[in-house]
Amino acid sequence: MFDPHHRAGPAPHEGPAPQGGADVPLVQIRDVTKVYPPSTRGGEPVRAIDGVDLDIEEGDVYGIIGYSGAGKSTLVRLINALEPATSGSIVVDGTDITTLPERDLRKLRLGIGMIFQQFNLFSSRTVRGNIAYPLQVAGRPKAEIRARVTELLDFVGLADKARNYPDQLSGGQKQRVGIARALATSPRILLADEATSALDPETTQEVLELLRTVNRDLGVTIVVITHEMDVVQSLATKVAVMEHGRVIESGDVFDVFSNPQLPASQRFVSTVVKGVPSEVELAALRARHSGRFVTVTFRDGGASQSDVFLEFGREGIGFELVYGGVNEIQGRAFGNLTLELTGADERIDAVIARLRDRVEIVEVV
Repeated sequence: MFDPHHRAGPAPHEGPAPQGGADVPLVQIRDVTKVYPPSTRGGEPVRAIDGVDLDIEEGDVYGIIGYSGAGKSTLVRLINALEPATSGSIVVDGTDITTLPERDLRKLRLGIGMIFQQFNLFSSRTVRGNIAYPLQVAGRPKAEIRARVTELLDFVGLADKARNYPDQLSGGQKQRVGIARALATSPRILLADEATSALDPETTQEVLELLRTVNRDLGVTIVVITHEMDVVQSLATKVAVMEHGRVIESGDVFDVFSNPQLPASQRFVSTVVKGVPSEVELAALRARHSGRFVTVTFRDGGASQSDVFLEFGREGIGFELVYGGVNEIQGRAFGNLTLELTGADERIDAVIARLRDRVEIVEVV
């Protein structure tokens, strides 16, 4: 049975003593930039990360989203010091990793696991051999490695595939091997860089459920780099939106999804949370419906759908859902429903006035 408190060998953050306290974020990023030299002679330097500030608390599942070229993958490579920051500080578990020599960075990386979009497994090694690799690099005793690999195989549900090679596995099985390998040294932080982008929807859900278990049962803090909003909605607790190397919006997933402030955030959120109909969509709706349109925004703690529908029904007002939907995010409901209302205008006006005390309702004109 997998022991969530098992630590194979030295603690993963051995090295310089952590300086943080109980209330200090596990990862603190302050005014970090990453500038690459020009790719062509006479060209301009490329500012991939531009003054980023971010706090990642222990136990978070932190989603970092953005379109291609936003700087997401560069940021994750800075967090585990695979690349050095040009300026700023990155404090991991109380230690500023931008000041560490490579010898100490190697020790620190034992506490930061990583999984990748294309799995990055060794084709010449079996499943067992792939999972064992980071422990061998860390110089752990053979008996300890065998025991650790066996419990990880059980944990990810691949005990029967221990002798298989990667080309004998499905995409979902390969990613499970990648997760097991990333957990081998008992890290406190797991970085997932587009970890589900190469998977079909059903397999994606299986991998996300495994990551939820890693976070919930093992207490591992997870940073998810993705452009898939469904992944953020179903897995993350916090989210940061990146654009042109900067974090333009961040916070609890529910808060950002229910009230995105900037156009880039709104574009992302619109892929999973329906907003109000566009002018083109509204014209198509009006061609099919002759009643009055209202958009009702539902948020956790306000009036429910049944409350709203009951109010209309009491006044004999007909209503039909013509656009939108309601999502559940972190167990809290949010969404927009555009309704066609039919009936006497004075009754419709009276119900809308009453409902505005309990729910956001806007007439669409």
